[in-house]
Amino acid sequence: MSETLAYSSDVAFTPAVKAIQARKGSRHAYAERAEWRTEIDEDLASRLAEASSIYFATASAAGQPYIQHRGGPQGFIKIVDRNTLGFADYSGNRQYITQGNLSENPKAYIFIMDYARRRRVKLWGEAKVIEDDPALLQALMPKGYRARPEQAILFRIAAWDTNCPQHIPQKFDAADVAAALGARDARIAELEAELAALKGKPVAAAATEPQAASQSLDQAKSG
Repeated sequence: MSETLAYSSDVAFTPAVKAIQARKGSRHAYAERAEWRTEIDEDLASRLAEASSIYFATASAAGQPYIQHRGGPQGFIKIVDRNTLGFADYSGNRQYITQGNLSENPKAYIFIMDYARRRRVKLWGEAKVIEDDPALLQALMPKGYRARPEQAILFRIAAWDTNCPQHIPQKFDAADVAAALGARDARIAELEAELAALKGKPVAAAATEPQAASQSLDQAKSG
């Protein structure tokens, strides 16, 4: 059962945390912005729509933590209502640690890292596994995604917050890099063809020159 919090940030700022903040001089700053967001707004919705990877944390009844990665195509995390997220839980290694933890401790946490934009989102809440709702599972399953859904997971948000980009390395998805390189190569080929036309060379012959040079370079590297 969800506990009643004086402030939404109390989901993370426990009395022990507040005591340390007070001792180290940061309590006043955090006390002034104690209300974290508790509903899904346009900001969070846009971040969820772009997310293809999250970390999902649970803990056993004894408090033993466990973090598992969940991924899929962009937007695989669905908005069920203004307080609830859901996603299809695909068949995996069949350890069922997350499900076992949730069966005895509903507390859960989602961490979303966007390396390209150097931003992160933290969501506290409670989660549950839904095993017997085919309609829900179908609604949560990304269209055309080749994975076998086993069950659904619903996550009800207690509070969420964002962090500054400090110390986040900038990284890009391989697919995004490939698309950017493809666009660059197409533009290079277009410019080379235009240059060849200005010089009076046959366009077809000019277009094969970079390819031949590339093949020669590859052969030299492998030789």
